[in-house]
Amino acid sequence: MIQQTPQADLFKQQLRDSLQRETFHTRAVKIARHTNVYNCGDQDEMVYFIESGQIKLLMLSSEGKECLLAIHAAGDIFGELCLSRLGARLETATAMKPTMLKQIPCDQFFTRLSRDSLFEGFVQYLAVRIADQQQVIANLVTVDSEQRLGKTLLQLARTMGKKDPRSIRIELRISHEELSEMVGTTRPRISMFMQRFRNLGLIEMSTEHFLIIKENKLTAYLAQIA
Repeated sequence: MIQQTPQADLFKQQLRDSLQRETFHTRAVKIARHTNVYNCGDQDEMVYFIESGQIKLLMLSSEGKECLLAIHAAGDIFGELCLSRLGARLETATAMKPTMLKQIPCDQFFTRLSRDSLFEGFVQYLAVRIADQQQVIANLVTVDSEQRLGKTLLQLARTMGKKDPRSIRIELRISHEELSEMVGTTRPRISMFMQRFRNLGLIEMSTEHFLIIKENKLTAYLAQIA
């Protein structure tokens, strides 16, 4: 599991501040729940900044199976692969809830990075994302589905959660179906593992239906069953 460094967290905040200045006078685009921002194969040369809401990135296999690559929330960017000039989109971006987005053309995005001296931080940020994806691929090949689920929950908690003294709260609505797409197993198995984690006190559900991850306990459990 790749941990976010203080430098990466600082860069993300600097990038958010920079993009908020860049798009201050730009009208936000409202995306309805379950609506695609773009589809695999689209010619779309925009980087997207999430003002509010939640976006998931999906890839579709030749057999029609969906693979959930990532979930992004307010303050995140997505769609940055357009900066490679490869052409068509390789993934589909879908709103998981009503979402407000700002669009930044590639050239304008590069200009903003240069103006605010953010190129070095952006390279480090992309390197962390690549490392995360490599870890996901390694887990799919070498780790069983229960451990993959546990590692996925820890990754979501560490990248998107809010810490309190004893746990991390994920204030995102993530269904068992979506977790199954991330982990690469069936929804019934996800439900079984989630129930086991609850019974063992590794996770809880808050009154607001937010998932609470007991980070130390879950980490120790995964090490035990490895």
